[in-house]
Amino acid sequence: MLLYALDLFGVAVFAASGALAGIAARLDLLGIVVLASITAVGGGTLRDVLLGRYPIFWIKDAGPIYTILAAIAATLVWVHFLPIPLHALLIADALGLGLFAISGAQVAEKAGCQPLVTILMGTLTGAGGGVVRDILSAKVPLILRQDIYASAAIAGIAVYLLLRAAKAPTGGAFAAGLVTVVATRLAAIVFDLQLPVFPLPR
Repeated sequence: MLLYALDLFGVAVFAASGALAGIAARLDLLGIVVLASITAVGGGTLRDVLLGRYPIFWIKDAGPIYTILAAIAATLVWVHFLPIPLHALLIADALGLGLFAISGAQVAEKAGCQPLVTILMGTLTGAGGGVVRDILSAKVPLILRQDIYASAAIAGIAVYLLLRAAKAPTGGAFAAGLVTVVATRLAAIVFDLQLPVFPLPR
């Protein structure tokens, strides 16, 4: 029950970030709803399609859909009356990334995927929705820039899998992986850490 509640929290956070992206792009209400929904459930949807898990998780359980609508409404009301809490959103986004990445890895693990595929599926679950959001917003996706985002998810999933291989309890491995993702992402934000780029010689 706790993990389900945390998953819905992640959905809400990503829906809010998608709604803010829609507002910044001056989309109409339908555009905001579409962008928020894709951001919130896009990664998990791609994961389920690739793994052949049907029905898709948000079709099987409408909880994420209601959560998305509630998050959109709350975001619209908030930005109308108050300034956007950017720092709080960044922290919540890091937590959402961690929750989705590790839960996505668990889904792939239960499907019998190899470790590298599990890392890929977990990263896709955590960052896939944001990639689609950025593409629809005409931006270079965050994971293709120097920002430590997808790499934070990869690090956390790797920790989770290593602990699982060492026969650690599932709950403990989940918590350690989640903390790794969140701590890595927040450290990158606080200390402005970035991956190296390789510019072409002039």
